Amino acid sequence: MALPATEVLDQLKKEQYAPFYFLFGDEPFFIDLISDYIEKNALTPAERGFNQTIVYGKDISLIPILENARRFPMGAKRQVIIVKEAQSLQDLTKKEGQDALVRFVKSPTPTTILVFCYKYKRINTQAKWLLELQQYGTVVEGKKIYNDKLPNWIKQYYKSLNFEIDDKAAYIMAELIGNDLTRIVNETNKMLLNYESGSKIHADHVLKHVGVSKEYNIFELQNALAHKNILKANRIINYFNSNLKEHPLIPTIYMIYNFFSKVLLYQHNAGNDANSLARILKINKFFLKEFTVASKNYDTNKVLNNLQFAQQADLRAKGVNSNTTDEAILKELIFKVMH
Repeated sequence: MALPATEVLDQLKKEQYAPFYFLFGDEPFFIDLISDYIEKNALTPAERGFNQTIVYGKDISLIPILENARRFPMGAKRQVIIVKEAQSLQDLTKKEGQDALVRFVKSPTPTTILVFCYKYKRINTQAKWLLELQQYGTVVEGKKIYNDKLPNWIKQYYKSLNFEIDDKAAYIMAELIGNDLTRIVNETNKMLLNYESGSKIHADHVLKHVGVSKEYNIFELQNALAHKNILKANRIINYFNSNLKEHPLIPTIYMIYNFFSKVLLYQHNAGNDANSLARILKINKFFLKEFTVASKNYDTNKVLNNLQFAQQADLRAKGVNSNTTDEAILKELIFKVMH
């Protein structure tokens, strides 16, 4: 059975190193987290010269890696071999290579830590060789964090750094960046350079440091839509249209579609309490007020029409029966949904 990355990382922090790690999955952040920790901590700086080897799958075949893993360390209690881009190892797609890897894992060299980083390529999790690796070695599957789980993950990450981030700020960061954990971590680390350990991070901090305008962003557009503030909505889309690289059309259309989908859900569940509504809409309660306002400003028929307008704009943005510019598509969409 593949182990969760957090469990393996806890073992490493206790200096409980296994002789073999196979790291794979659709979330590269966890793969990098474990391999980087081993690279930086399994050996002292003095030991790394003769005892740490980093190779790339596109430059080498599997058999020399396994042969090297059988040798003994020089002047250290262990050696470390990290195979990056292991998905490019040609041998690993063939039975001979897979069998050789399984044989090694069944009888590893105890003084070697051999790490395979298999990223950006799907793998058959029920393949016999991978199941055998799980039985005899340490296999970690890095799984994507679902969008609705991201804010809690962000809060836990801040806590691990001895910072606090409030619910609204965590939600905004998740919405701005999406489930790219590497970028979330990079943006967080850059931002926290400006604050003392133990500080609490609020929404204004995130908007200030994550590279978005405090006035012209997707959340302010959502607010303008909810309140039917036509002037504000047009100012924001004019700003978006002036910089389509930073504010591409299709994600903006998706946000508008997603917003009215949630308004429709709100209208169908309006009899529920605030906690239930937030759970149904998969939003933080801080944003519930906007949907309360929007459900009054748009009746159900208008919401259904707006969803259709957004779908039509999406097709046009993808070039289906349209020669219109992105700027014109967005302006027309905003006009239609607010009138």
